[in-house]
Amino acid sequence: MNGDDEVLASPAGPPQPLDWKFSQVFGERTAGEEVQEVDIISAIEFDKTGDHLATGDRGGRVVLFERTDTKDHGVSRRDLERMDYPISRHPEFRYKTEFQSHEPEFDYLKSLEIEEKINKIRWCQTANGALFLLSTNDKTIKFWKIQEKKVKKISDVNLDPSKAVGNGSIASSSNSSSPIPCLANGGSPDRSCSYLGNEFSFPPGGLPSLRLPVVTSQETSLVARCRRVYAHAHDYHINSISNNSDGETFISADDLRINLWNLEISNQSFNIVDVKPANMEDLTEVITSAEFHPTHCNMLAYSSSKGSIRLIDLRQSALCDSHAKLFEEPEPPGSRSFFTEIIASISDIKFAKDGRYILSRDYMTLKLWDINMDSGPVATFQVHEYLRPKLCDLYENDSIFDKFECCLSGDGLRVATGSYSNLFRVFGCAPGSTEATTLEASKNPMRRQVQTPSRSSRSLSSITRVVRRGAETPGIDANGNSFDFNTKLLHLAWHPTENSIACAAANSLYMYYA
Repeated sequence: MNGDDEVLASPAGPPQPLDWKFSQVFGERTAGEEVQEVDIISAIEFDKTGDHLATGDRGGRVVLFERTDTKDHGVSRRDLERMDYPISRHPEFRYKTEFQSHEPEFDYLKSLEIEEKINKIRWCQTANGALFLLSTNDKTIKFWKIQEKKVKKISDVNLDPSKAVGNGSIASSSNSSSPIPCLANGGSPDRSCSYLGNEFSFPPGGLPSLRLPVVTSQETSLVARCRRVYAHAHDYHINSISNNSDGETFISADDLRINLWNLEISNQSFNIVDVKPANMEDLTEVITSAEFHPTHCNMLAYSSSKGSIRLIDLRQSALCDSHAKLFEEPEPPGSRSFFTEIIASISDIKFAKDGRYILSRDYMTLKLWDINMDSGPVATFQVHEYLRPKLCDLYENDSIFDKFECCLSGDGLRVATGSYSNLFRVFGCAPGSTEATTLEASKNPMRRQVQTPSRSSRSLSSITRVVRRGAETPGIDANGNSFDFNTKLLHLAWHPTENSIACAAANSLYMYYA
């Protein structure tokens, strides 16, 4: 951690707001089509290169997409280098493969149904052209290898299989009047594989030539194989998994514990955080999300239902119940209500690419934290402030417990999160930026966009701490439309190197670029 690192600094003033455009949609619903529960997307993740995208759904399936626009479309590299202008391409993906990662199970000891829904997906390091990823449901983590396998076929056998009958004998003489094309080794290019019976008899007059079979591999098929299963380590539902930068270990977190695993060892894990009290009646908070630092393999952060983030250092002790740093915002005096703790609960945290900043999402806001400054967030973005008068209704229909995810752009200049009515928000977090864009997960993302005067950031103290506000009219969204609490955009991911966002609206995967 270098205190001089400034990912948010922009020498030429804040960047201009991005103009978002629709790119692709997978699994688009037709008007009036009913969505099957098992098809609803529950996890989205880009790999580190951004060339692959994985989604998981409530039916326990993992679907992989691969990028297609990076291929050279018939233009040589030398010609591309001679061009004095950049080629304007936006990320385009195509369906690659899918596999059933988890199945529904039943825990007979606890009389508990374990649903197959994929909670999280995390990509691992590639090796030998194979893709690796971790996927988890509420109880079990699986390590998958996805590799292209060549389908081998035996061809160029000595006899034409069309002339084989019954017991494998030959119906007519092999001395055919029509010439048979042969390969250099005497094989025939148009013969497919055939396994002859043991009762094969040579025709009268023998065979004109003897050719050895040739093994050919023309087709390839993608095969997903489960390499390891990490099970029976969590009493409560797993809410997070995160890879370590060392490429060897990962963590899994449930409500009360965080376990450290080695990718190669599936029957043993180390408990590194345990917040379970001796008496469960004394329980005041639970773990809601956990993530490893992107570059320091000894550091990780986890968030709690009380709105705090703890940074821990694995070098301090084996059991990291004591944190190295605590990030929380003091509660304003006189503002406490029945809903205070519920809406303060952090649903997701993400490290910026360089590890200097942490982005957190609670029900009302996005907060950006500097890990070198634990006195408070450096920026706060209001996402659901206009819902404050409706908290009673949201509590009644359980919407107040919705867990929205958040993400940061690769350059650290913008953050994004989802909302209701299939909307998502993009905020600029560079100093002086007033960017606050509302987009809809549809083919026309800007159709519900209205022009609002940009609101200036107001400084809360001498430290760089800003609050960016969205619309605050009670009962309507940022564009003056009534809100639909049944359509919610919980899951989204930002491409690691480009301004491209993938987001899930029920069973549809929408992609946008700027």
